[in-house]
Amino acid sequence: MLVDVEHAFDLAYSKALRVDIENLIVCQPNNWEMALEIADRMCGSRVVDLICIDSVPTLTPRAKIEGEIAMQQMGLQARLMSQALCKMSGNASKAGCTLIFLNQIRYKIGVYYGNPEVTIGGIALRFFASV
Repeated sequence: MLVDVEHAFDLAYSKALRVDIENLIVCQPNNWEMALEIADRMCGSRVVDLICIDSVPTLTPRAKIEGEIAMQQMGLQARLMSQALCKMSGNASKAGCTLIFLNQIRYKIGVYYGNPEVTIGGIALRFFASV
């Protein structure tokens, strides 16, 4: 299953690459909560055994889309990722489902010492990474 948050899935290109379209489920949710809810339900249903979420930086929380940006929204993406992974990792393990989250490396501006690399969505993905 492909959870295409970027809305970039190209059917013709996938066919050219010989992707088995008949056995691929593609969904294109509009926000973070919808994407993770779909992935969690599909994983728990045991209909699929692999879910790829493309990609973490484009998982935009509903509150941000609806313009509810305030101080309590600081770190919202990281908080949501941590909560979702707590729930999803157990469900995935029980169902024998593998979750793949595609992410990007960004660079902190003005960092002269230490690693300037940072990933979107906090550090929860690193802690929950396992196969």
